[in-house]
Amino acid sequence: MIEWQWLAFESIPRGDLYEVLRQRQEVFVLEQTCLYPDLDDHDQAAHHLMAWQTVAGERRLVAYLRCLAPGAKYTEMSLGRILTPATARGTGIGRQLVAEGIRRAERQHPGHRIRIGAQQRLEAFYQSFGFTTISDPYDEDGIPHIDMLR
Repeated sequence: MIEWQWLAFESIPRGDLYEVLRQRQEVFVLEQTCLYPDLDDHDQAAHHLMAWQTVAGERRLVAYLRCLAPGAKYTEMSLGRILTPATARGTGIGRQLVAEGIRRAERQHPGHRIRIGAQQRLEAFYQSFGFTTISDPYDEDGIPHIDMLR
């Protein structure tokens, strides 16, 4: 069973925030070998969606994303830092995460479109949620990306 949390930055319990930041470092910096400033001053104004699952008595973060309000990064609201730890991949939690993120973001900011900067290899995945590609591929930290809009 998945426990979903949708919290403003200041409402995230310290231990949960530590785990989120640890997983972001693990996936985006270490696993993808990208040296970049993950802590980019957007977290404090974002809402954070976390999916937790208890496995063998241990509560684990199995998926995460953040939602920025319209105007914070783009004219539209945006979803970003979308991740599933390696141990949770292949379970369908990534698809659940994006669907839940879209639902909660649209409720938080009704009437606004959603923009993402997606890894190009995930283009079809995001298209399945109604996102359309609006940019040519570009390099971001050594990984081909595209901008998409829903």
